[in-house]
Amino acid sequence: MQDLYTWSAKTLQNERDMEWLENRKEHWIPLLATKMRLLYSGYSFVVMCDDERRWFGEYIVSRINDSKNTRPLLPFFEFSSLYNQEITSQEQVALLNDMLSLSFSNGFIYFYIGRGDHTYAKIAKSHEDSYLWLIDEALPNSFQLSENDESLDIKLLQLFKILNKSIDAVLFGEVVL
Repeated sequence: MQDLYTWSAKTLQNERDMEWLENRKEHWIPLLATKMRLLYSGYSFVVMCDDERRWFGEYIVSRINDSKNTRPLLPFFEFSSLYNQEITSQEQVALLNDMLSLSFSNGFIYFYIGRGDHTYAKIAKSHEDSYLWLIDEALPNSFQLSENDESLDIKLLQLFKILNKSIDAVLFGEVVL
């Protein structure tokens, strides 16, 4: 059995058109490992995206528990299906976090994909364990992408593919965290 870092590095080498991520594995893999530990510990993932990537949030939630998967169902939820009101104050964010803490007693994290100035980004950034794929913003413990990258959408799909494979590897005991 391999550790997640070794497994991920080999997987990235063997994946077609993933050189860009292989070159950034030092940023990608440690962040992935921390989130896999949380998932494995029973945390739920609340998927949030900015307006331009709303399609991607829907894609994640629809594909993560695809009927073709042979694994157990995973606790990934689209934010708008949990709370569909505009958030305009810190008090509302606190109430939202309280509601989600009560709803997900094992814990939850925000999984945010998008620009760093979006309202959802601000919510995710205020939560300690959030999984952030930020566009045009660099923060510690986040993965940065560029809006000017012509392959941005393809890269997002590739990141999800690797995330999904990593989940399988962890759940089926191919790797240790």
